[in-house]
Amino acid sequence: MNFDPGYFGPSSMMWKVNKEITVLFGGARALLMHAAHPLIAAGARQTSFYQRDPWKRLIRTLSLQNSVTFGTKEEADESSHRINKLHEVIKGKDEVTGKIYDALNQEQLLWVHACLQISSIYFYEKTVNKLSEEQKNQYHLENMLSAEKVLVDKNKMPQTHNELRDWVIQKSREENYLLLTDVAKDVKNIISGGPVPLHIKPIWPFISFTAFHTLPIEFKNIYGIKTNRYKKYLVNFNLYLLKLTRPLLPPFFRLIPPARWAKQRMTKSPNLKFKDKGKI
Repeated sequence: MNFDPGYFGPSSMMWKVNKEITVLFGGARALLMHAAHPLIAAGARQTSFYQRDPWKRLIRTLSLQNSVTFGTKEEADESSHRINKLHEVIKGKDEVTGKIYDALNQEQLLWVHACLQISSIYFYEKTVNKLSEEQKNQYHLENMLSAEKVLVDKNKMPQTHNELRDWVIQKSREENYLLLTDVAKDVKNIISGGPVPLHIKPIWPFISFTAFHTLPIEFKNIYGIKTNRYKKYLVNFNLYLLKLTRPLLPPFFRLIPPARWAKQRMTKSPNLKFKDKGKI
């Protein structure tokens, strides 16, 4: 049976990491990290995503990651093209810092990519399994292709996962690199329990608490998050409990729909389209 495995396929680190539903928890953490960057926030302010539909940016980012990871090459290319066309018009002068923002700026593109990657790896290790340096670097290498799809110059990217993580921390320590803008406040309120989609409302308090209290200290300072010994223990205990119970869960509760769809396409229905993933 012929099928298109896409750019990665089931033996890749991209499939291994991104298929886990607990890795999606990192999406909330990444959103907080994105919004703390004033020029990323400026782009979001221009499009009014957080005012009109606070989940649209997160869903758009995760949908791109999932289509590039689990979709056919054609579907991955189509998703990337849509995002790139949207980014062409997101640019201007930030009303907070006075600096120029541009959704196609290399540093701003890399910031969005890096925050999502390091959050995904963080939650995978906390809720699934520890990864070796070789595995993390393989994920980083594969994810470079995802970055290239949205016009990040891979020659300007850090060469290992740890270097990418360190780049984020280094930049976040620069004076006024992170700011609590109006957009960052909106995102903080959303993650704290604002208009949460109904289907995830029961587990949102856990996702929210975990997203805030696993942030690097530089971001906690921006958002005014106070972490004490009790909160650290509670976060680590909950994540450890997830890791213990995960193997007992059936695939429906353990794997994200695009991953289940990709397996179905690979083994039974090669003509399935990415839009059909909700039917699996």
